Amino acid sequence: MIPQFDRYKEKWSVQSDDVIKPGLTAIQEALSLVGNPEQKLRVVHIAGTNGKGSTLTFLEAISKEHGLRVGKFMSPCILDVHDQIQVASLPITTAEMDIVFEQMRKAGLSGKLTDFELLTVAAFLHFVNSHVDVALIETGMGGLLDSTNVVTPIVSIIPSIALEHTKFLGNTIASIAHHKAGIIKQNRPVIIGEMPQEAKAVVCEEARTQKAPVLELGDQFYIEPTTAGEKYTNDENGLTLTIPKRKMKGQHQANNMALAITAFFEVASALNLPVNLQSIVAGVQQATVLGRYEEVLPYIILDGAHNPASAEKLVATIREDLPEESVTFVVGILADKDVKAVLCQLEQVSDCFYFVDIDNPRAMSAKEMLQLSNAKEKYILQDGIAFIEEQSRMHNKTIVSGSLYLLAEIRSALSSRNGNQPHT
Repeated sequence: MIPQFDRYKEKWSVQSDDVIKPGLTAIQEALSLVGNPEQKLRVVHIAGTNGKGSTLTFLEAISKEHGLRVGKFMSPCILDVHDQIQVASLPITTAEMDIVFEQMRKAGLSGKLTDFELLTVAAFLHFVNSHVDVALIETGMGGLLDSTNVVTPIVSIIPSIALEHTKFLGNTIASIAHHKAGIIKQNRPVIIGEMPQEAKAVVCEEARTQKAPVLELGDQFYIEPTTAGEKYTNDENGLTLTIPKRKMKGQHQANNMALAITAFFEVASALNLPVNLQSIVAGVQQATVLGRYEEVLPYIILDGAHNPASAEKLVATIREDLPEESVTFVVGILADKDVKAVLCQLEQVSDCFYFVDIDNPRAMSAKEMLQLSNAKEKYILQDGIAFIEEQSRMHNKTIVSGSLYLLAEIRSALSSRNGNQPHT
């Protein structure tokens, strides 16, 4: 379910299915009916288990500092469907969504697509309507059969690969890597981050098949800690760049930043745009992403660690940022995730967990999560917002984690409850 999407479908009498149907035939036929907007865009395509949103955000910030008009399509939403499609960091408005729905209705798309496929078409249309210079497109699930995989990108990025969505993508690293590598296109470079050797072998083999150059973190480009921040080195460009302290914390974010910087050189080359090194530094320093170690109230942090790999990175960030502090977790996770493994990671840095129910049919119940947890102190929480606000008042460091759907619920409630606004 995509919040507020149904009201546009009803308003414009455009039907779509709330199901997952991997494959490209339906969306390719639909896009041809609306004039193939995806072919009119300069695109960066991003797939991967973790790091997609952060890499996209760093790249967006660098691009904006160079004066580019940037469109971005991401999932799931933070609050509702509008923030999944953005231009110049502004969510699509009601009026703009009405325009693309009118285009889709006139083209006869009703009943032809799933919800996510329809939203993908809407994003492409909005980016063309808005005359963006570059569109940053994040896959919804996988890559090979994802509805976004109809583009021919300037460059593809795969930040990481781990087990996820095994029902659709397969239950081995190699199978999942096969799907992620599906975004690699002929003669177009692919930038890859740290990943298991088994996954890298699959990605590199697909790149060889497509004659796509591979730029790998730790091979063609590097990121190293320094006393002043980090040093980025790109052997391809003979470039070394010092990056002072950034807002997005954690070593994994340093890696995502390096991927984004490397990708921007490809974007700049494709657009014949001079690269300004100070604009790169300014962009990555200011970049922030909602739901990634984000402080929304004093002492309250949101982080969407929803699988073991992202939970491991959250634990590393906590150890780096809060080495001497006691931490409480509020957790809600979807049942199709490896919940036990996520909890095992988080329990390394806390003995106190509160479990909440999420308003989503795929969610695991708070009771089931409680039973899976090995924490010394574990509770079921009925009113998460009241608890979070009290934790903030009591100066108790609390991390809300698990599903991005939980983070959306928390953010929405904080925005409306008694006029209380998150301070981000």
